[in-house]
Amino acid sequence: MQTSTHQYLQQNPKLANFVRYNPAWYRYLSRDPSRVKELEKESKKYYGKTLPQQVEKFGNQVKMVNMLIQFAGAMKD
Repeated sequence: MQTSTHQYLQQNPKLANFVRYNPAWYRYLSRDPSRVKELEKESKKYYGKTLPQQVEKFGNQVKMVNMLIQFAGAMKD
């Protein structure tokens, strides 16, 4: 792996952690260091940081709060 790629991973601990859990990326980055942008996209998917994943997570939280409110209303009666 090139030193610049290695330094970039050291500066971004989440990416370095992703590479540790997905060792195929060591090979990809060793052969083609320009795949760093692709690595960032894949790590966002892995950590659930993409917009659709965040929207789904927020929707699930809203549903949970709504269920709790309904449950509290049912317990009042």
